[in-house]
Amino acid sequence: MLAQQRRQEIVDLVNGHGSVRVADLVGRFGVSDMTIRRDLEALAERSLVVKVHGGATRAGPPSAEEPGFEVKLAVGQAEKEAIAAHAVSLVQPGATIAISAGTTTWTLAHRLIEVPRLTVVTNSMRVADVFHGRGRADQTVVLTGGIRTPSDALVGPIAVAAIKSLNVDLLLLGVHGMSLHAGFTTPNLMEAETDRALVAAARRRIVLADHTKWEVVGISTIADLRDADVLVTDSGLSEAAREDLAAHVGALVVV
Repeated sequence: MLAQQRRQEIVDLVNGHGSVRVADLVGRFGVSDMTIRRDLEALAERSLVVKVHGGATRAGPPSAEEPGFEVKLAVGQAEKEAIAAHAVSLVQPGATIAISAGTTTWTLAHRLIEVPRLTVVTNSMRVADVFHGRGRADQTVVLTGGIRTPSDALVGPIAVAAIKSLNVDLLLLGVHGMSLHAGFTTPNLMEAETDRALVAAARRRIVLADHTKWEVVGISTIADLRDADVLVTDSGLSEAAREDLAAHVGALVVV
């Protein structure tokens, strides 16, 4: 195989699985470790992959680029529904829960309206609308104030102050990206601060993130992988990524 063909196949593997390991590529292509490392260096120079220790990851969007709510909603709808279907089973009637902004948490909100006696704290206008429009009389919704972001989150000092005064049983957290070295991240600095306040307010934390979030890194870290008591993701996540995540989060659930 010509070097150009091999490198194109490496790019396809990275884009398909999110990451690759040098050792796996050596076995796949039957070439030396040094050859693969040169391939990865060449691809990284063209911004086609990102070199990491022992391999490479997908070259994602700029770390401060924040897509709007409608753009994100159109991606991975089936995966978000599957994640939401499992996550709702982790919420007990009568609990006080916090729900962060995001399209996966918004999908979950449509299922949570069936859970009785919930007290819901959220910084998401979209999530609050779901409960106000179709919720139950025995549910209470607390919407934090703040500055509105492109993803319809309410962030900033007003939101943070409101959240810091509260204690919740459970946090259901959506994230922009997750990786071993950066943890759970967002492209919005103020949203990261607000999400960190949600993490601190919760006794138990469940992160909802489909496989496309793996090795995507936003500019600001919300929490370490170890801060997640449960991570719910989907079967599109590669085996290598599952092994890495299972070693760091409290419990990994693949739906």
